[in-house]
Amino acid sequence: MLTLGYGEKFSSPCVLVMGGFDGLHLGHRALLWRAASAGLPIGITTLLGGKGKMLFTRSEREFLFARAGAAFVYEIPFTDEVMSTPAEDFLRTLFSDVAVKKVICGEDFRFGKGACGTPALLKQLAPCPVEVVPILCSAPVRAETEGGCVQKISASACKKYLSDGELSLLNACLETQDLYGSAYFVQGTVEHGRQVGRTYGFPTLNLSVSAEKMLPPDGVYGGLCATPAGDFPTIVNIGARPTFGVEERKIEAYLDGFSGDLYGATVRVYPVEFYRGILKFADADALKLQLQEDIERLRRSIVDRK
Repeated sequence: MLTLGYGEKFSSPCVLVMGGFDGLHLGHRALLWRAASAGLPIGITTLLGGKGKMLFTRSEREFLFARAGAAFVYEIPFTDEVMSTPAEDFLRTLFSDVAVKKVICGEDFRFGKGACGTPALLKQLAPCPVEVVPILCSAPVRAETEGGCVQKISASACKKYLSDGELSLLNACLETQDLYGSAYFVQGTVEHGRQVGRTYGFPTLNLSVSAEKMLPPDGVYGGLCATPAGDFPTIVNIGARPTFGVEERKIEAYLDGFSGDLYGATVRVYPVEFYRGILKFADADALKLQLQEDIERLRRSIVDRK
């Protein structure tokens, strides 16, 4: 998959799916299904930056888009210059860069300065047919309600579920072609840590993660980890390690059944189920007993999922 910056060109005829695309929730997936029927290479626009942290970082999005079959992603930076560009000028730049034969967007899609660009303007200025997908098709509604109103799937809703630690609700909104049905993940590089875990029988991977990444609340989670050596049931610690006097917020993962060296490798950790908060244990032996309980719980949950 090609990654294009704002102003770079894709000269082959294509279908372009337009939106912020800060990941792939079910609404995004519905747009991609429509795009696939065009029988052309698929391009995706994505907005990088802005306020707050990202649900999925740039490299994580590239993984998701490539796996979804996109031929290229067109990255739009959230800069003052780009965000102050009038909607008409934004479209002129885009359509001079990309050889678009069809455009697909949701009916709530907005673009350009002050978000004044609408699907109606897109239809007026695009050099090709534009398919506008209704919200109820592009973002399947949830069964849950808030204040008696059915909520559509959106990036803001996904971020709220994550910040509240509602991983099951988050993963219900995201596209689910991942390990055991889990969709939210944290991608990072395995780095050298203090290697304390191996002294009491639980060696862990220490992950270097982008500061732009939005994480769930601190705690211990059961989940999975995708590595170059395979996929493993995993205990994930997000936060401090007060038992050893470490207050720095880090991500550590114990991979059940793995032995070897993954230093420098890129892995994806999927926290699926919250187990407990961050606790300070009396000593390493007390922590070891708790970890043994966590692993037994993890193994039972993995068996239940199969």
